[in-house]
Order: sequence, then structure tokens, then C-alpha cells
Amino acid sequence: MRRNSLATRLFFSATAWVVVILTLTGFALSSVYRNATERAFDRRLNLYLRNLVAEVATPDEPPDHQFQSLGEPLFELPLSGWYWQITRTDTDKAEVRASRSLWDKKLPKLEDKGAELTAAGVRVAYVDGPEGQELRMAERPVDLGTDGKFLVSVAGDASEIDEETRSFDYYLGSTFTALGIVLLLTTIFQVRFGLAPLKRISEAIADIRSGRAERLEGVFPVEIAPLARETNALIDANREIVERARTHVGNLAHAIKTPLSVIVNEASAHGIDPFAAKVLEQADMMRDQVARHLERARIAARVTIVGTVTEVAPAVEALQRTMGKIHRDRSVTIEVKADPKANFRGERQDLEEMVGNLVDNACKWATARVFIEVMSERAAERGEGPMLRIIVDDDGRGLSAAERAQVSRRGQRLDESKPGSGLGLSIVVDLAALYGGSLSLSDAPIGGLRAELRLPAV
Repeated sequence: MRRNSLATRLFFSATAWVVVILTLTGFALSSVYRNATERAFDRRLNLYLRNLVAEVATPDEPPDHQFQSLGEPLFELPLSGWYWQITRTDTDKAEVRASRSLWDKKLPKLEDKGAELTAAGVRVAYVDGPEGQELRMAERPVDLGTDGKFLVSVAGDASEIDEETRSFDYYLGSTFTALGIVLLLTTIFQVRFGLAPLKRISEAIADIRSGRAERLEGVFPVEIAPLARETNALIDANREIVERARTHVGNLAHAIKTPLSVIVNEASAHGIDPFAAKVLEQADMMRDQVARHLERARIAARVTIVGTVTEVAPAVEALQRTMGKIHRDRSVTIEVKADPKANFRGERQDLEEMVGNLVDNACKWATARVFIEVMSERAAERGEGPMLRIIVDDDGRGLSAAERAQVSRRGQRLDESKPGSGLGLSIVVDLAALYGGSLSLSDAPIGGLRAELRLPAV
């Protein structure tokens, strides 16, 4: 699995926050609703309680008319869960009157359960009912002076509170689940399309680096537009720096070339003088060193240019035709097998200089055949880019390990009868190193020397 992207981290972070917030909100709303349901249930109990207290306070009412104003049929249904009870507490033997629903059972005293008396003189708590039901019970002591002291109690089935709360929780959970899904889909939409401009910029920069584009093009949101503008400004500044470096290198080359030419001309006029011969020798060395370092500076300046890409196959095929004409007197056959999709991340003239030196060297030493193969390789490790392999084989005599090390050094030649200055392979090594590549020498399958050039590809 690829490493976590910004979009993935944002999505999971948003998902976690949505789940946490909806869960906490659900618990809070459920608690608030239960409290509201309990308060409504308590108001109902208090209504019955006040009616009972009023009945107790009017003892002159005929017994068959007492407690008829409650208006609740459940008080008549045995063990219905709704009960009332009036207990006289100022006599040694308690007198108890109760609803028919209570049958022969009794309600407990909330005072014995530890319930506190409120400022209104009422105690409210949950208790266990006669049939094991959970009851919500309210009781109030009543002092009628000489008429006696009473404890009036009313209880209702608390399952009504639980059922109301469960029903609310069900609808709340369904609503929040749907809301959560909508929020997550909205988050996915926002993350996907909100970060799309950043993905476009990333792809555009990759195109610039690979040479498929020169600038960030297109319209970006106002939040991203400054980034695109500054990136384009950085690319322009980089090009300006490279151009100035090229100009300075050219000026330095011309500034040094003229004095060296004067020195060489003056020394050549006194060719028989040992001193003049020494000056000519040192001037040649100076000219060689200056040319080498100026060439390195020129190449280094070109390498820093962003977005330069060269198609390899056309360049190699052009070299095949050129080298075939140069070495036609030796009847050397040059074969090419090139991947048409291979691209070099660099300038064409540098590629031609490197491959040209290798092919020219192979043609000089080959007996009858030179084989050139071009292929692209994917990155071997994460963080590395693709590489280009250019292999040049010849069927000549080949080189020993010591000879391979010698020819890679600048100015070293194994056979003075062969034309050249001995600078070819060292130039290839220098150029490849500046591009982050390498040159290796080994035995070729067709019998001679194999030169394998590895360069950055696209």
C-alpha cells in the first residue's frame, strides 16, 4: 500500500471527528430527552398526588365518592403498575387505604429508601413494584392536625419512561447514522475535489521536471494561485541564473583564449629555444585544463535546467549513420537496437557527445561489428528515478582490467597508431557523472569491449 497521502489523512481525521461529535451529541440528547420525559412523568404523578391530598383533606366526603376524581382506569386494574396508597401515620396501628390495582400489596416508604424531601414537600424516586416492575413513585406527608397525619403515595410504571427513551434513541440513532453518512460523503467530496488543485500542481511539476512542460499552466483557486505563481517565478529565476552562468563561461573562455594564443604564437616564433618549448608545453596543458573546466561548467549549467528531455533512438540512429560514413573504409557494421520510448533527461548535444565517443572508440577497435543497444529501466529503489542503459559492444580484442582503468584517465592512450587525443572516455565519465550517471567497461558477448553508459531517464 502506498504511503498515506494528505487526502487519506484528512479523510480519516474528519471521519473520526464526525463519529466522536455525533456520538457525544447523541448521548447528550438522549440524556436530555430522558430527563424531560421524567419531568413530564413526575408532573403527572404530582397531579394525582395533589388530587389525593385534596381528598384526604376533605374527610366529610362520602366514601363512595372519595378518590373518584383521579380519572385513571389503571388504578382499578389489579397490578397494572399504577397505584396509590394513603397511610395514616399518627396511630400505633397504621391505617392504609390503597387503589384496587395494588391488590393486597403495599408501596414502600421513600423515606426508608433514602429519598430526600424537596422544598415542595414531595419525595420522588424509583422503587421496585409488587410484581417486580420498576416504578416511579412520589410521596408527600400530610398533617391535618386533629384529623390526623397521613403519608400519600402515588406510583406509575417506569417502563413508559424507558419505552419513550428507547423510541427516541432509535429515531435519534437512525437520524444521526444518516447524517453521519451524508457528512462522510460530503467530506469525501470536499477532500477529493478540494485537494484536486494540489494534485494538478504536483502533476504539472512532474511534467516540468520530465520535460513535458515548461511552466505551470491553467487556472487555480485563489488559495493555490500564489503557490503556482511563485513556482513559475522560481522556474524563471532558475533559467535566468543558468543563462547568466553560460554567458560568464563564454566570456571567460574568450578572455583566456586570446592571452593563451598570444603566448603560443610568441613561443612558436622561438621554437628552437628550450625555454620556448617549455612555454609551449605548459600552454598546451593550460589550454587543455581550461577547456576541460570550462566544458564542465558549461555542462553543469545545462544540467541545472529544469525540463530538458531528449529522445534517444533518433539521436543514436543519427550517430549510426555518421559513424558509418566516418569509418566506411574499415567496413565496420554498426547495428542498433533502441527502445523507441527511451528518453534522456538532459540535452541532446551532451548525449551525442557521450554516445559518439563510445561508438567512435568501438569503431576504431572493432574487427567487423559494433552493436548498440538502448533500453530503459524502472527505479530499483523508492525515491530513485528511472535509468537509461546504453550499451556499446565491439568484436575487437577487448581490454584487460588494468587497461580499462588506464583508458578512463584523461589523455591516456593504449595505441598511438590509432587517431585521437585520449580524451574520449574521460569526457564520457565526466559528463555522465554530472548527470548523475556512470560508465562501466566489461567484456562484450561478441568478443571485444562492452561500454555500458547509465544515465537518468524519463
